[in-house]
Amino acid sequence: MTVMMSALAGLRQMIASGALAPGQQFPPEAELCRELDVSRSSLREAVRVLATVGVIEVRHGSGTYVSQLNPADIIRGFSLTVDLLPLEGLLQLFEIRRVLEGNAAAQAAARAPEELVARLSDLCDRMEASSDGDVVAELDDQFHEAICAAAGNATVTSLISVLRSRGRHYRIFDSGPAAPAKRASDEGHRAIVDALARRDPAAATAAASVHVARTEYWLTRLQPTPEA
Repeated sequence: MTVMMSALAGLRQMIASGALAPGQQFPPEAELCRELDVSRSSLREAVRVLATVGVIEVRHGSGTYVSQLNPADIIRGFSLTVDLLPLEGLLQLFEIRRVLEGNAAAQAAARAPEELVARLSDLCDRMEASSDGDVVAELDDQFHEAICAAAGNATVTSLISVLRSRGRHYRIFDSGPAAPAKRASDEGHRAIVDALARRDPAAATAAASVHVARTEYWLTRLQPTPEA
């Protein structure tokens, strides 16, 4: 284990054990170095790593603090690595997406305010009418974000967003051969909206899961090259 990793492990242990609580300011740097038996440079590098993933906050002119450790905020840090996955790795995440998005759709169906169904229907109309890949991708994001927001769990919403983030780099609706993929996606969105309109959680779960599975199928078949 490198000295930096030792410092990182020490800080993680202090936070996990509650020795450094959410919102608490770090002790002076020299004190931490003595306690963890590491150099200042190693400690600072470990601090940068934890700051990158949202575990701590460095406030210039004030000091270093443990963040509030909000699960949704911490999960968003996963996008730093998820966004690097090749297609093969991305496809392995779809099993998780099927479960999470199915659950979110079920929760939304149980609550399904009329304005949600109206908004999703409008988004479907606009997606079906557009052949612009950028426009469709943006509308698709809005569609799924609206369902997650209605489901009411910020942590699940954040995790779904992270899992979907890499998929946005693979464009499957932009060319002629992709037309069946676009139709399948449009049909999947309509099936989800229909289940939500009927306030049927079981149907919403099934529709969302099938929709994710169809996306996985077209990604596997088309093998698109990711965009930067």
